[in-house]
Formats: sequence, C-alpha cells, structure tokens
Amino acid sequence: MSNPVITAFDWVPWFARGQVRDLRVRWALEEVGQSYDVRYLPQGTQKDPPHRALQPFGQIPTYELDGLKLFESGAIVLRIAETHRGLLPEDAGGRARAIEWMFAALNTVEPPIMDYVIATLFEEDQPWSKPRLPAVIARIAERLDELSRRLGENDWLDGSFSAGDLLMVAVLRQLKESPLERAHDNLAAYVARGEARPAFQRAFAAQLAGFTAAPPPEYAFLDQPPTRQGER
Repeated sequence: MSNPVITAFDWVPWFARGQVRDLRVRWALEEVGQSYDVRYLPQGTQKDPPHRALQPFGQIPTYELDGLKLFESGAIVLRIAETHRGLLPEDAGGRARAIEWMFAALNTVEPPIMDYVIATLFEEDQPWSKPRLPAVIARIAERLDELSRRLGENDWLDGSFSAGDLLMVAVLRQLKESPLERAHDNLAAYVARGEARPAFQRAFAAQLAGFTAAPPPEYAFLDQPPTRQGER
C-alpha cells in the first residue's frame, strides 16, 4: 500500500502555525504509525480549480490514498481511525462512544470557539465584533463548564485515548493562552496530556517544519507576531 497524501500550506500567518487543520490529520496518522506524504500549497492556490476538484470549499487538508479522495479533517480522522488500530476501541459500544465525542468536538464545542476566533482575530476591527463578544464568550463558557463536569478527574473522555480525544484536544487548543482556557484546571491538564503525546509532538513539529515559503507580499506583515510594547 502506498502512503496517503495530504495537503498543507507552505506558509501561514504566525497566529495560525500549529492550528491549521492538517495538524489533526498528521496527528491521527502519527498515532497509528502510518507514514504519509504532503503536497504543499502556496497561499491562494487552495482556491484554484485543481484543488477545488478535491476540496470544493477551497480549504485544506485533503487526503488521497489508492483512489480514495477525502476532504474535511474530521472525516479524514475517522477514516484513519476506522482503517488502523489505535484510535477507536475494539468493542462496538466503545467505538460508537468515541465517534460520538468526535462529533461533539466538531459540532458542539468548536462552533462557538470559532466564533470567538473570528471576533477577536479575523474581524477584530469590525464594528460588530465587540458587541457580540460577550454572547460568544458566554456560549463557550457554558460548553466548557459542561465538558469539564463530564471529564471530571479522568485522563480521557471515555476510557483510553481515542479519536474523540484527539479532535477535542485539537479544538480546545484554539483557546490556548486565553482566560477561557485557564477557567478549568482539568481541561487545561487534558489539553496538556494530549500535547505531551509523542504522536502529537511529531505531528506538530512536522507542520511547523513545512512552513518554508515566503509570505505573499500582501501578507508579509503577518509573518511574525507583533512586537510587545517595550521590546526591540
């Protein structure tokens, strides 16, 4: 069997490094011990017809193996989990619950977090961002309260580490260094456990190593984080 081929960007702004969703796919492949190849896309070309033939919404990642072509990171992680051992329990009930948590991560927990990211980053300068932010934060806080209660003192959501944990940790990482992340000690520890896994470390390093291109001229100002006041 040949290696799967995934797509990733060859450059992203500083704030997206370690967050682009090919990381989720890389992590899953590392967890199951499957080597893979990466086809890197320059920024902007994800919207061109050749890539849209694989991903109709012009996003990354995509996944290709033996004629199968997939898009959406959640669907790709599920495919990896279903075709390799290590990310889903052996018993049918456990597998169903792990898949349940995959859907919960992407459909219940992530949407308000993405609203927060958009309001505080991509649309921070828009007049509607600040007025809607309290409602967005309240929705996230409710979800995190519920998730924290369910996790309790457990290491993982349902027994051993699974694809459900992989996606949930990936989603929660979008809140890193925010007050929302620090509100629940058990969730912060949960994310730290996920990030400490050797497979995550390999995937994270591989993603960062792939950002080798220069930024497009119009995005050059996003290549480095802004200098803090008082720093030179």
